[in-house]
Amino acid sequence: MSIESVKVNSKNQITIPKPVREILNIKAGDSLFMDVQDGIMVLIPQPESYASHLQGLHSDIWKSVDVEKYLNDERGAW
Repeated sequence: MSIESVKVNSKNQITIPKPVREILNIKAGDSLFMDVQDGIMVLIPQPESYASHLQGLHSDIWKSVDVEKYLNDERGAW
């Protein structure tokens, strides 16, 4: 995707271009997080369910780990 140009209107609002909305699956009424990182504005779609959004995150890290042994070792360390 190429860089899209937007203008700030008189109410200090911007319109998210259609190609960007389609890629991020953003629809009217959706909520976004806005962050500024080193002078760059970052918009992130807010998930409806944080549990669903985070489910499986970094699952590749745990593929080679015996989870039961790991949990038992951790519990034993307490």
